[in-house]
Amino acid sequence: MKGPRAFKVASALSLFTSGLCADNSTNTTSASEPTLLSDGNLDLGVAADAYEKAVAFVSTLTNAQKITIITGGDLTDDNATWTALVTKDGAAGINQNFFVSGFTAPSALAMTWNRTLFRENFYALGEEFYDAGANLIDGPVSSPMGRVVYGGRNPEGYGPDPYLNGVAVGLGVEGMNSAGVITGARHYLFNEQETNRSSTNRYSSNVDDKTTREVYLWPFADGVKSGLMAAMCGMNKINNTLSCENSDTLNKYLKSSVGFPGMVFPDVSAQSTSYGSANGGLDFGSSSLWSEDILEAGIANGSFTQARLDDMAVRNVIGYYYAGLDDGLQPSEMGTDEFRDVRGDHADVIRRVGDEAIVLLKNTQDGTGRGLPLNKPRTVSLFGAHAGPAMGGPNRAFSVAGTPSDTYQGHLAGSGGSGQPSLPYLVTPYQAISARAISDRSMIWWILNNTYTDSTSSSGGGGGFGGGGGMPTMGDNSTTNGTLTGGPTDSGNSSSSMGGGGDSSSSTNLSNLGSGTAQSPSITNYAPNSAACLVFMNADSGEGADRSELSNTEQDTLVTTVAANCNNTIVVVNTVGVRILDAWIEHENVTAVLYSGLLGQESGNAITDVLYGDVNPSGKLTYTIPKNASDYPSEFNICEEEQCDYTEGVYLDYRWFDAQNMTVRYPFGHGLSYTNFTYGTDVTATVVNETALSYKYASGAMALGGQEDLWDDLVNVTASVSNSGSLTGAEVAQLYVSFPDEAEQPIRILRGFEKVTIAPGESANVGFTLRRRDLSYWDTAAQGWAIASGDYTLAVGTSSRDLKASTTLSLQVAA
Repeated sequence: MKGPRAFKVASALSLFTSGLCADNSTNTTSASEPTLLSDGNLDLGVAADAYEKAVAFVSTLTNAQKITIITGGDLTDDNATWTALVTKDGAAGINQNFFVSGFTAPSALAMTWNRTLFRENFYALGEEFYDAGANLIDGPVSSPMGRVVYGGRNPEGYGPDPYLNGVAVGLGVEGMNSAGVITGARHYLFNEQETNRSSTNRYSSNVDDKTTREVYLWPFADGVKSGLMAAMCGMNKINNTLSCENSDTLNKYLKSSVGFPGMVFPDVSAQSTSYGSANGGLDFGSSSLWSEDILEAGIANGSFTQARLDDMAVRNVIGYYYAGLDDGLQPSEMGTDEFRDVRGDHADVIRRVGDEAIVLLKNTQDGTGRGLPLNKPRTVSLFGAHAGPAMGGPNRAFSVAGTPSDTYQGHLAGSGGSGQPSLPYLVTPYQAISARAISDRSMIWWILNNTYTDSTSSSGGGGGFGGGGGMPTMGDNSTTNGTLTGGPTDSGNSSSSMGGGGDSSSSTNLSNLGSGTAQSPSITNYAPNSAACLVFMNADSGEGADRSELSNTEQDTLVTTVAANCNNTIVVVNTVGVRILDAWIEHENVTAVLYSGLLGQESGNAITDVLYGDVNPSGKLTYTIPKNASDYPSEFNICEEEQCDYTEGVYLDYRWFDAQNMTVRYPFGHGLSYTNFTYGTDVTATVVNETALSYKYASGAMALGGQEDLWDDLVNVTASVSNSGSLTGAEVAQLYVSFPDEAEQPIRILRGFEKVTIAPGESANVGFTLRRRDLSYWDTAAQGWAIASGDYTLAVGTSSRDLKASTTLSLQVAA
């Protein structure tokens, strides 16, 4: 038998550092006892066979061998063979490997609202991990959910709505499992910011029972229902107990309430004690804290139990059998620069996800050719560092210490840290639009810098890319309101002397070219002579540090400057999270805005597909964009204190803005199309399970995902959507439910969505199924999921603030 060793890992998230405190104290802050699979309280369903295999294997092991497995060691003994699982990070691709794909960031994937793409994306991702020899994957990220709007790791998650988040997590688990790997969800639980996550006095997320169950635990239940076999606990504290030693959250909530059968493993430095972590629910840990001497002593003196050690060993191997890894067919672990092409046709998947992840926030269609889609514009200009490649790339250095800036001086296609993809290449908008301009026989100009001006000689106007150190600032020849001097007069801003619209017949003014098209590159020369002016901006972040801003003056000034010189200014935003747009969104010359998360290696192609109408945009926002950063309450800003109280309860994002009756710039679920959709006026709701209404509280047997009857279908809802425009397009019909007062719920909450593609002049019936859990609330006093008696409003629409039709359903539930 080999001695205990650390988990094989590829990133700092899963490394165990030296110097962990070998404090053998127990967790005294929780009354919850360890949850053992052997208790027989859980119906394992589809995991039953894997459990039997795991028990059979573990029963042949000595305690020393069990301890080797739970601390990441190999076994090559006569009675047993075990190879430690190989874990790697990868919500958007395999970290730090050559010849792998750079996938779309999860926050962008969520904006597709496409269940099929959720699964396909993670199946493709799982295939790459499997073929690369990794089998325990730090995959779907439910937490952070985006409660802290400045959170540095928000691009790795699916947004603040628990229903949408849960659908994405569940399908992500299903997809990765189907590829033959063990899917690990993270970060369990309330891991909502980077600030003080690993300090001596780590922040404590203080959350009540109702909020925990209705919001933050909800997506993990979806994951468990789909076959989740591993979960990573976070660095933070929860109600003043470390996340990885918190018996309430691990034993009570995760392993008991939602029936999690797999193993809990820690984030870096998240384990601090021996018996406290083992009894608290951690299943994989440090060999220094869980040595044979320590655990055997604990069994002898009652600080630990044999049953718990056996349970830990079973939980460590059940996922191995569930994924079918015992067939011995998985390839060996791939070297960092080994040429083993695992990518298959995944570029096609990445591009399709990118196409559907782009949200059309604003579009001017006034008959003048302005706005989108572009139609062979005679001249087009690109502005901003985000339009083209950085000076070096396509990847930046891997780091979990935080990003150095809130913006990136080049095209940003992935976040930093553990959410960072390893891009084999990067298609930038400059590259893709240039190819399109060549095909269209258009003329194209570019200034791939946020602050460039031609205040010096013309010799600097070559083909350089990126931020460009030492370039003059925009302020060198601009007025205080951001309008460049020497450009068109105010009267010219609305006259034909400015750039025309997007169609092929638009004229351009060539009077402002100065000394030539190549010799004097400047906004004042390019913008007025362009049929379409495309401005590109990004917002950056990643693991290790939170954002410091929700808007950026340099980029906003670029937009207003271009818009002052071009009456068809189109803005493309790729961002890690909420990006405030109000510095320019109402400018009359900003005719269209495309907005999305980070789109991976095919980013430029996807953006160009939508710009030119090859793809009709169908993305929807997964969070609210307010008018001002100050519109957020202090609870949603970075918590600088050790005690971080979730006083807002269940009122995240649109739920909070609705409760405050606050006007927002763009609501949750918003997204336009190049065609028009009309909703029918009738919504029908039919109870399909009268038996479920014969009792108030869920009472089913405990199974994967929680009580079995929570997953029973209860109500079917139907509505109709018609395409009243001239183009085929996809619409995401959204179902929002308003509860009786007894349930103490927000004004309305998302409880269904369906994405349907409709041809012009055609209609589609859209169906939603409400399960018992969708119509239940957590009764804290009774400690159960309850259905309230009374009137439910079921509203269908195109966003949380644009509800087209509704119906009232009265439910009377027996006490």
